Amino acid sequence: MLINPKMYNLIVASLFFAACGQASSNNLTSAEGPGKDAVRKISVTAPKGKAVAAFAEGCFWCSEEIFEDVAGVDSVISGYSGGHTQNPTYEKVSTGTTGYAESVLVYYDPKKVSYPELLKVFYASHDATTVNGQGPDMGTQYRSVIFYANPTEKSLAETAKTNALKSGMFQRAIVTEISPLKDFYRAEEYHQNYAKHNGDNPYIQNVSEQRFEKFKKTYKGKLKQ
Repeated sequence: MLINPKMYNLIVASLFFAACGQASSNNLTSAEGPGKDAVRKISVTAPKGKAVAAFAEGCFWCSEEIFEDVAGVDSVISGYSGGHTQNPTYEKVSTGTTGYAESVLVYYDPKKVSYPELLKVFYASHDATTVNGQGPDMGTQYRSVIFYANPTEKSLAETAKTNALKSGMFQRAIVTEISPLKDFYRAEEYHQNYAKHNGDNPYIQNVSEQRFEKFKKTYKGKLKQ
C-alpha cells in the first residue's frame, strides 16, 4: 500500500511525540481517555476581554500558520469541528466519514482585530470554490466552513460571503458552509504549530509555505512584524 508524503510524516511525527511523552495542555477534557497525545474537547468560550473564532479551510497546518501571522491574533489551535461522531482522532477524521473538518480555533483581541477582518483573512487564504478539498488534500475533512458562535457572527459571515462573491476574487461559486460552532476538539499535540516546527517537511515546503506566501502577497490587512 502506498502512503502519501503527508501521511508518512504524520505517522513519524505521531510516533516521535508519543515516545517523547509530549505533555498535554491544561484545562482540557480527554475525548479518548488518558493518554500522552489524546485528542481533547476544549471550551469555545473566550477569556475575559478576548474573543474566539473558528474556521475550516483545508489542512490546519496551513491555516494555523496564516492566522497566527495576523496582527491582533493571540494564538491559534489546530483541531476538529463540525462532526457528528464521538471521540474524533486524526485517523478517524481522515476517513472523511465523521463529519469533522480540520479546523482552527483563533483567539484574538477584538480591540486590535475585528471578526469581519478575520473573515477577510479566511477568504484571502484559501480557495473557497473547491468542494471538499483544498490543494492536494481532498475529502469532507478539508471543506470550507465558517463556524459562527452567535446570530451576529452568522450575519457577518453571510455578509462576508456575499461580499467575497461580488468582489471578483473568485471566478466560481463560493461553496463555504456557514455552520454553528458546537464542539471543538484540540488535535493531537504533534499537529500544533506543525509548520513552525517542521519547516523541512516536503508538504510544508511545497504546499503550506506556498499558500502562506500567496496569502501575504494578496491580503491587504495588517500582519505581525
